[in-house]
Amino acid sequence: METQEEYELIILGGGPAGLTAGLYAARNRVKALMIEKAMVGGLAVYAELIENYPGFPSGIGGIELGQLMFQQAEKFGLKSLTAEVSGLEIKGERKIVKTSEGDLVARAVIIALGSERIQLGVPGEKEFLGKGVSYCATCDAAFFRNKDVAVVGGGNSAISEALHLAKFASRVSLVHRRDQFRATRVFEERARQEPKISFLTNSTVDSIEGKEFVENLQLNNVKTGAKTRLSLSGVFVAIGQRPNTAFLKGLLTCDPVGYIMVNEKMETNVPGVLAAGDIRANSIRQTISAAGDGATAAMFADRYLGQ
Repeated sequence: METQEEYELIILGGGPAGLTAGLYAARNRVKALMIEKAMVGGLAVYAELIENYPGFPSGIGGIELGQLMFQQAEKFGLKSLTAEVSGLEIKGERKIVKTSEGDLVARAVIIALGSERIQLGVPGEKEFLGKGVSYCATCDAAFFRNKDVAVVGGGNSAISEALHLAKFASRVSLVHRRDQFRATRVFEERARQEPKISFLTNSTVDSIEGKEFVENLQLNNVKTGAKTRLSLSGVFVAIGQRPNTAFLKGLLTCDPVGYIMVNEKMETNVPGVLAAGDIRANSIRQTISAAGDGATAAMFADRYLGQ
């Protein structure tokens, strides 16, 4: 495809980091474009209620927060494009972003593509996707009203999924490979106080089984080796995330997992390329920290453009 219009700044990703970067860039009158392949808001859209974002004492839904951020950035003139990013090339000061809608050029780029949810990789997971296997309780919980379900994972996301599902399902089994949870104590305490939630620790999933829809899980006790079958209608996978950096192909310095290394200015090893939010190394992966990263990246991108 032919190269399209040139920008001063292109922001890759429409989560809290990308949206905040877009807001700051637009307010600074930078000619900026934000690219997002799906719904704005990033992984925050999977949170039914965000209780720790300042300014919302009663909490706010992840989808609503993402939409409000987007509206605010658009109000100040941020342009956006729905497309998938497939590559990044550096030619001097020109950064060429490869997308499903063609090549785009900018002097500076902020990478805020976040991370994606990790799959279990067990038999039946792909086959039953949308037929009982889900990665989003906020999206799909209503389909499992008065049914038995399981959540696989031990972090805050898994606990959050289980608590949300408890509003709909008749029983929620929380399956975790260890006997200790990674979730914050207040989250775990809340789950243990919920009578619909039961805990299956030291357990892993061997397979997901059924006919047309999910009917049971084959579980393995990692300490005893005992095999058990758990009858249910739905499985929600919440075992972690991986950074969306495969498209970079060694262009930027990353940690062993693939998260982008940056300095305190969100600058990478390539001048004019910055990274913000969950995609950067050592992020605490919170909505508020991603927004802060986005603001920092936009400010220092502006300084780079002014050189």
